[in-house]
Amino acid sequence: MALRNLVLFILVSFALASCSKESDDDKAVVISSQGDGIKIQTWQSSKGAKVMFVQAPQLPMIDIRLVFNAGSARDKAKPGVAQLTNTMLSQSAGQWSTDEMAERFEEVGANFSTSALRDMAIISLRSLTDEKLLAQAIATFKVAVSQPAFKVDEVKRQKAQQLIAIQNQLQSPGSIASKAFYAAIFKGHPYAQPTMGTKEIVSAITVDALKEFYKRYYVTNNLTIAIVGDVDQQQAHALVEDITAGLLSGAAAEKLPEVVMPEKSKQIHIEYAATQTHIQVGQPGMKRGDKDYYSLYVGNHILGGSGFGSRIMQEIREKRGLAYSSYSYFAPMLGVGPFIMGLQTGNENTQQALEILDKLLREFIEQGPTAEELSHSKKNITGGFPLRIDSNKDITEYLAVIGFYNLPLDYLSSFNDKVNAVTADMIKDAFKRRIFPDKLITVTVGKANKK
Repeated sequence: MALRNLVLFILVSFALASCSKESDDDKAVVISSQGDGIKIQTWQSSKGAKVMFVQAPQLPMIDIRLVFNAGSARDKAKPGVAQLTNTMLSQSAGQWSTDEMAERFEEVGANFSTSALRDMAIISLRSLTDEKLLAQAIATFKVAVSQPAFKVDEVKRQKAQQLIAIQNQLQSPGSIASKAFYAAIFKGHPYAQPTMGTKEIVSAITVDALKEFYKRYYVTNNLTIAIVGDVDQQQAHALVEDITAGLLSGAAAEKLPEVVMPEKSKQIHIEYAATQTHIQVGQPGMKRGDKDYYSLYVGNHILGGSGFGSRIMQEIREKRGLAYSSYSYFAPMLGVGPFIMGLQTGNENTQQALEILDKLLREFIEQGPTAEELSHSKKNITGGFPLRIDSNKDITEYLAVIGFYNLPLDYLSSFNDKVNAVTADMIKDAFKRRIFPDKLITVTVGKANKK
């Protein structure tokens, strides 16, 4: 069976019951759907890393994703240090220079990448599973992960590039709006800080600060590993032990403080010379694994998350032509992530667009969805979900999310059932308890429309 067909079979068959068993030999928990379904295996490495593994023999490839709880929420007084630390893992390491590291991956056709978000720092590898090719890819990968050099000249160069990125954000109205929005709704919380940092702080970050951050957070007790590919469980075990051998065990990242809901609504306008105004409206919404996740997810799909089929798009674009794109979404994280409604519109239309957003949200909270909207939304979500996972890389990303956020191992296999179980009353109840129109933060970036 081709990989795509296998994945489609797995996810379209969500309604099938799942069974689980525990192996006393490897302490791996296995969840498998009936028939030819996929098996998600999870265990803890000898040094404390959480491992999520799916064997996928259809292609001679392997995807490995290391996820450390080392995102910008850990920056503390040094905004930008998490991003810069993560970037340095793609530079010189061990005995190899940056160019030599890149050449070693290229020689065997492997792809290596790093990235950092608010919650997590990610290091990824994709390689062929030919014995010799994989051996060189893994040998290079583990050195990059466990022996970063943090050379002074390379740190200086990467700082310069990060400062350029920060400067570019300062010239982008969309980035300006997003930064102001996060700063306002998460005031006093680590999520409020910009992931790239600030010019002043990044300029002052030292090599020692990067080494200190790396030593604290890039440890196995703060690590989730996702593996998908053409290797068996025994090989996956060996790969995990090899990759993590040079890492310290350390301790898990400290728990983040609770996100506090704003006491009242607030409107922030940032003047920017442009013909259009960028609008973001919202407040803290929900966290990963939230009990209201499916009710809020399906409800938002109707409100503003389904493109042309959503109420916001219909009212803002289709009926009034106020914006090319308008939307709403929840971004759940370790802590309560944001609920955001957004659009771009002509400066002269800003107030009208804001009034429409407010009216739509209040009506949705009070009345909930219609039966037709709910039925259409469920079909759209359950029918489209399988198509979002059609490669090993996509499955690896899902495994990493499941492991990092401690979601149920049957998250994928039960997704459609839980979506279909959502009722209109559940949506109305969840939105009434979780979204407060009188506590919304509104950020507009554009040229004020003076009458």
